[in-house]
Amino acid sequence: MHICRSEHRVLVQGITGKQGTFWTERMQEYGTQVIGGVNPKKAGTEHCGVPVYGSAVDAAKDGGIDATVMFIPPLGLKAAALDAVEAGAKLLVCLTEHVPVQDVMYVMAAAKEAGTTIIGPNTAGTVTVGECFLGFMPAFNERIFQPGNVGVISRSGSLATLMCQNITAAGFGIKAFLGIGGDPIIGTTTRDALEALDAFEGVEAIAMVGEIGGAMEEAAAEYAATMDKPIAAFIAGGAAPPGKKMGHAGAIVMGDKGTYKSKKTALEAAGVNVLDTPSQVGDALKEAFAA
Repeated sequence: MHICRSEHRVLVQGITGKQGTFWTERMQEYGTQVIGGVNPKKAGTEHCGVPVYGSAVDAAKDGGIDATVMFIPPLGLKAAALDAVEAGAKLLVCLTEHVPVQDVMYVMAAAKEAGTTIIGPNTAGTVTVGECFLGFMPAFNERIFQPGNVGVISRSGSLATLMCQNITAAGFGIKAFLGIGGDPIIGTTTRDALEALDAFEGVEAIAMVGEIGGAMEEAAAEYAATMDKPIAAFIAGGAAPPGKKMGHAGAIVMGDKGTYKSKKTALEAAGVNVLDTPSQVGDALKEAFAA
């Protein structure tokens, strides 16, 4: 499970903090079925109109949980994620950045064993337009998200917002967005997200935002070559000098792998339309749907 639906029961870990409170209210207004939150110090109270539990395991006793969204500081993330996995959540949206790498690896192993999907760390979250969102993408902003048939994948939250705004401004709409996160080790890769959106009913084209560093876009290109749906991709960092690190910890170029050229070459060989700027996405979609 990568994509949240309106019927999914969602737990907010860290609900009583400033960000947790603000974004829980926005998620609830949008239609996300938030069934409770977690703060061990405030267990037994109510916040944002839902009960606060001492743990995800406690919360799951009241009808189960499908997904959790985590407003948790870096050093608390490992314990919170393991709690959510034990509680049976099938999707963990991990917004936190600067999580120690060894903690991330431990959590990934536990999640894999339990059959739990992790999005992030360091993600802006995920949106199913007109249904629900998890995290802090402005799903409610009609200039950025209008309902439609395009699936969007991005490592970066800010570039995702720009891409979605360009899609909407061109007169198209979005079905689902997956923000995979910018860290070196993440639970959902570009290829995982591509497979999830390819299988998601109502997605007829995909817009992808990648960046230099790592080999995720090259791996995604292998899957893209098997797809019938049109894909447009923008790779950030094309003008960066060789060996340059970009804004994300995952954007580190190793030898010939991870360069702008290697990503562009692999994607174009798979039939992906690689854009020079995100503003070209509208024209790319018009061409794709006309064809």
